[in-house]
Amino acid sequence: MSGRRRKNKSKLLEKRPRHVLGKEQRYHQERDEGLDKDDDEAESSDESSISFPVAMWDMEHCDPKKCSGRKLARHGLIKILRLGARFSGLCLTPVGDKCVCPTDREIVRDHGCAVVDCSWARLDDTPFNRMKASHPRLLPFLVAANPINYGKPCQLSCVEAIAATLIITGYPEEANLYLGKFSWGHSFLELNSELLEKYALCTNSEEIIAVQEKFLDKARQEKLDKELEPPDFPQSDTESEEEGEEKDENIASKVTKELDNIGSNEFENETNSRCVFSLVSILMTTE
Repeated sequence: MSGRRRKNKSKLLEKRPRHVLGKEQRYHQERDEGLDKDDDEAESSDESSISFPVAMWDMEHCDPKKCSGRKLARHGLIKILRLGARFSGLCLTPVGDKCVCPTDREIVRDHGCAVVDCSWARLDDTPFNRMKASHPRLLPFLVAANPINYGKPCQLSCVEAIAATLIITGYPEEANLYLGKFSWGHSFLELNSELLEKYALCTNSEEIIAVQEKFLDKARQEKLDKELEPPDFPQSDTESEEEGEEKDENIASKVTKELDNIGSNEFENETNSRCVFSLVSILMTTE
């Protein structure tokens, strides 16, 4: 009897359609479908929350999986332009004639902003003349936070350039929306918070340049001051505390004496030759 039951049960299992899901599988499927629906709604709401167009010319120089512009396009937050197409808004390009500033807010509001997605190592191969931009602009000094060029001056990714433009022109919430699509996005704001706040308070491009120069001068001076600090010699572990203190005092006295003997002009020239750097060379640095 038991053998017959097992046989009948096996026949029933064989007849069961393969597409029928168990309770646990059905639960996971419904949950995943709900998450996908939420993601779709979030992406559509992101796009609808931007009241002006954001676009880019994509030169396809970089890995699509690492390209911040391509990721924004997948989220519906940026439109890809073809070469030869005209963009009526503000365009960030190396051939711009002046820096973006808060007075460009109306241009962004009415016509949007665009970027050129190209490799910093292939600027000479990029056909900037085929990108019809009504308002070409440069970005002032900022430090990159993207994983490829982290810590490098001025070598920003597409999303960093867009976010910087939006903050300077008075759209910080939109900037946070764009940076929020990247796990490292907050680092860009942390690295550049001081500069971005000051840039956003300027009234024209000339003031932007003045803020930039003041910041760079301060950075140069801090570097000089750091190099001028006398060396801090560690205390030997084999000496007693009293002997160590006495030795430190003697060393400090000798260092001070040596510094006094060095001519101020000679010392200043030597440190300046090591520390002073050109803003032009920074802006033109490529990988």
